Amino acid sequence: MAQVLEFKLPDLGEGLTEAEIVRWLVQVGDVVAIDQPVVEVETAKAMVEVPCPYGGVVTARFGEEGTELPVGAPLLTVAVGPQVSGGETEGSGNVLVGYGTGAPPARRRRVRPTAPTGSPKQDGTATATLTEARGDGPVPVISPLVRRLARVNGLDLRQLTGSGPDGLILRADVERALRATATQAPASAAAPDTTPSPAPVAPGGTRIPLKGIRGAVADKLSRSRHEIPDATCWVDADATELMRARAAMNAAGGPKISLLALLARISTAALARFPELNSTVDMAAREVVQLDHVHLGFAAQTERGLVVPVVRDAHARDAESLTAEFARLTEAARTGTLTPGELTGGTFTLNNYGVFGVDGSTPIINHPEAAMLGVGRIVPKPWVHEGELAVRQVVQLSLTFDHRVCDGGTAGGFLRYVADCVEQPTVLLRTL
Repeated sequence: MAQVLEFKLPDLGEGLTEAEIVRWLVQVGDVVAIDQPVVEVETAKAMVEVPCPYGGVVTARFGEEGTELPVGAPLLTVAVGPQVSGGETEGSGNVLVGYGTGAPPARRRRVRPTAPTGSPKQDGTATATLTEARGDGPVPVISPLVRRLARVNGLDLRQLTGSGPDGLILRADVERALRATATQAPASAAAPDTTPSPAPVAPGGTRIPLKGIRGAVADKLSRSRHEIPDATCWVDADATELMRARAAMNAAGGPKISLLALLARISTAALARFPELNSTVDMAAREVVQLDHVHLGFAAQTERGLVVPVVRDAHARDAESLTAEFARLTEAARTGTLTPGELTGGTFTLNNYGVFGVDGSTPIINHPEAAMLGVGRIVPKPWVHEGELAVRQVVQLSLTFDHRVCDGGTAGGFLRYVADCVEQPTVLLRTL
């Protein structure tokens, strides 16, 4: 006899707590193989395909395209058993995106269920549910972000009742409990409510939900501004020699070297001299953690919004390797195929806002990093060169840094070294 198993939206990693259904890849009545992708979802990080750990017949789907589901919510149910899956009744156990048994997916085919199985919109109450054992104890929490939020605020999760599926504790539950605790704190005297009322929306105004990438960007930027005491310094630099050096390198044949790759190479050399800026702050332990590797993020504007792909081990790459990796990640960003792992784990960010035709900016640090280097457009400007007024290729460089990790002298030394390498690329050669 077939057994009906429920597959829930898995924890996609990196603290993600929800995902939006973009496209269903299977229909009710389809036969699916173990680890076959069944739905495409959009998280705050990227578009990913979710594989089902069970093989059998799809009996129900939960959620229309465009619906946002929390981690742990039911995605679909699958009937497994000898008569529908060829005797394969066990799932792979793999519920994280990118992990599978390696078995090739079976051709999808339509079968007629022997009994009514409901429609894509059914609530699933008529199907049996497989309850997965939690490996993290009796507290029903999946997201590490929720656990950390409770821990840093001294909140006991065992005292909460989750509003998610099967009592799953969501971030909203923790934030609600923290607000309730704050309102219960004794006050010395009653005071009128001074909380400003929301600004009225003008007739015809449009409300745009902050979700997906836009919501993730809003959360991260707000957190950065709230937690990091940042400061910015900037300097103008003569980039004429750097542009000539790049032209000479590309004229020699072989793969073309991008300007971003040269700036990245300069940045990693500067971080080797000023490691304070390649760090993160652990306020719980009251420690600055200096990192021994450089995972370099770079800002990329796409139709889906601003994303920051990460070049792993940028300090160990030459200009040619950096150029190739920047090109690969930029194309993946444009097509929406970046994985969560390619969008997280950065230690320092390079922001080339000059591509937008602007000279300067004061970027917001990409939390939990400690600094960001901004590069404006390179344009001909009057410049005093070797004692005479000349037209040179000038760029403005800015560094926004976390003042907890260093003082202005260190930040200024870093930025001055970057500017020196831009003006005289031979300075960089002396450090290799």
